[in-house]
Amino acid sequence: MQAEAGLRVKIGLEVHCQLTALKTKLFCACSSDYRSSEPNEKICPVCFGLPGTLPVLNAKAIEYATMIGLALNCTVANRSLFYRKNYFYPDLPKGFQISQYDKAGGVAIASAGSVDVEGKSIRITRIQLEEDPGKLTYEGTIDKSSYSLVDYNRAGIALVEIVTEPDIEDAREAKAFLEKLRSTIESLGVSNGELDGAMRCDANISLAGGARVEVKNISSFKEVEKALNYEILRQKTFSGNASSETRHWDERRSITIALRSKEEEQDYRYFPEPDLRPIVLQPETIEGVKKTMPEVADARASRYAKEFGLSRQLAKELSANKDLSAFFEECAKLGGGYQEMAGLIVGELSGGLPAGASALPPQEFVGLVKMVESSAITRAQAKEALREALRTGGHVGDVVKQKNMSAVVDERAIAAIIDRVVGARPGALEEARGDKKSFSYLVGQVLKEEPRAQPGVVAKLLAKKLREK
Repeated sequence: MQAEAGLRVKIGLEVHCQLTALKTKLFCACSSDYRSSEPNEKICPVCFGLPGTLPVLNAKAIEYATMIGLALNCTVANRSLFYRKNYFYPDLPKGFQISQYDKAGGVAIASAGSVDVEGKSIRITRIQLEEDPGKLTYEGTIDKSSYSLVDYNRAGIALVEIVTEPDIEDAREAKAFLEKLRSTIESLGVSNGELDGAMRCDANISLAGGARVEVKNISSFKEVEKALNYEILRQKTFSGNASSETRHWDERRSITIALRSKEEEQDYRYFPEPDLRPIVLQPETIEGVKKTMPEVADARASRYAKEFGLSRQLAKELSANKDLSAFFEECAKLGGGYQEMAGLIVGELSGGLPAGASALPPQEFVGLVKMVESSAITRAQAKEALREALRTGGHVGDVVKQKNMSAVVDERAIAAIIDRVVGARPGALEEARGDKKSFSYLVGQVLKEEPRAQPGVVAKLLAKKLREK
């Protein structure tokens, strides 16, 4: 949703990404696997900041944060600091959060990056390493609840916060940026965005240079788009003069709710964390991390286009999913039609690969692709066989045999069907001569009458008929 003329939308995002690949929290030895635990089970004196305890930095978290910084085209700092961010909410057991700060001498672990989204560069202000707070649960909605429950299992989990400049101009663009960001981070193997709460987002929105409104607690990309569209519409009713405040996104009612006036930096009383030494990264250390980084989605898409001849769009869609990319590469080792192979994977497996299913060993999937390539079966039949095998846990080859699938490639039989289809539609042939959509429509009508016909043969014979008239 674009704002009306004269009310330019400016959106900056703060994306909180848990480093789910870590086995322990950021500053203690508590397990990071808290999702299946009873409330307040994975906590210790360090989590609570009790007297006599000291935080010990998880070194692997530094490596992962460095990888993310490099993948997002940031400059990684040779020396960065932790600060105490002081504010009291019940989800902070210590009464402060150990985070990073980029002012008053503070330096975040990475800064000044960018992400290309649909030809537009979205600038990254900074990437900071910090600990996650606990989780609050309310009775009903946040504005009407008579109490809240606190689970501190999440407190201390390693987070990277990725802060953008206000370069985003609408909700659709924000969603595209987040999808690109998630794909990039998952490619590195440092975070699994599928896990509940692993990626969360706060959004700062203003219209026409008006006051900045922060919307917090947005839990999914789908909800980000809804929240931004709602908030843009709400601020338009104030002609861009909405009050500066922090608001909560209520998923149940699809509205934002005022929480409090917007905090300023001085409200947090930042000061250097006295119990942690600065993070010092030598240039050779950063270069070493860079050399060992997994291939990110953008680089993978470029390689697929060059190495396998995939269309740019198909390469992009395939490379965005790490699991599907891995499956494609296993299949590609066996040879075959790469475009057909990638198209089937993206079109039919985008919901995820079935764990342990016998239906999809790479060699059998490649065999299915080769059947299409050799015109033994049609693409539609291949899709049907694949869906049935995934549903039953069987083998795609067996489904093809059981259903007696085969393609019609007899040109005389297909030509007769074309004659019937064209004869029933006076003027359709003339329209198809100069219009691709009309041509595709006729191909579709032939396939509707004979689904087993090979689309390529249909298109070839129809084009020949156009040339004859």
